[in-house]
Amino acid sequence: MRFLPGLICLLPLLSPLAHAELIDDVNDRGELRIAVEANTPPFNFKEDEKLAGFEVELGQLLANELDVRADFVVTDASDLLNGVESGKYDIAINHITKTAPLTDRFDFSEPYIKTNAQLIAQKEEPKSILLVQSLTEEKPKANPTVELAIPFQKGNPAFHASLESALQRIKADGRLAALEEKWFGAESGAAPKP
Repeated sequence: MRFLPGLICLLPLLSPLAHAELIDDVNDRGELRIAVEANTPPFNFKEDEKLAGFEVELGQLLANELDVRADFVVTDASDLLNGVESGKYDIAINHITKTAPLTDRFDFSEPYIKTNAQLIAQKEEPKSILLVQSLTEEKPKANPTVELAIPFQKGNPAFHASLESALQRIKADGRLAALEEKWFGAESGAAPKP
C-alpha cells in the first residue's frame, strides 16, 4: 500500500494519450526548428552561404513572437514533410499549399500569403512538386493564385493557437506586408492578403 501514491503519480505518464505538446518542446529547447529547402528565391535561398528570403525572415519573426530562437534546417523535398511529421522539425516554411492529402497528415496555419503559382514554380525541378501538385487536382487557370501555409504535426492545439497568434500579430502590425513589399514588390505576382 505504501507504493500506491507513487503509482498514482506515474499513471498519467503511462497513458497513451499523455504526450508533450509541441509548444512545450519548443519552449523547453528555446528554439523553433524550421525546415526549408533553400533553393527557391525569393522565398528561401542561400546567399553567400547565409539563408535569405521572404520565408526565412517570416520564420525569424514567428520565432521572435514565440520568444524562442529560429533554428533553420536546410533539407531536401524527400525529408521536408516527413521530417515535420516525425517531429524532426517543428514546422516547414517552404511555399507549401494546403491540399486534401496534406491535411490528412498535418495541421496548418492560416495562409501567410497569396501568391502567383508561376512565381513559385519558376524552377523546373521535381522539388517544386509540393506546391504544383495542388494545381494538378483541378485544371489550372492561366495564372492561378495559391495560398501558402505552414504545416506542423497533428494533435498540437496549444502550438496551433500560439503559431496563429504570432502570425496574426505579424499581419496586424504591418510586418508581413513590409516583408511582401521587400521580397516581392508590386510587380511580383503576390496577391493582396485576405
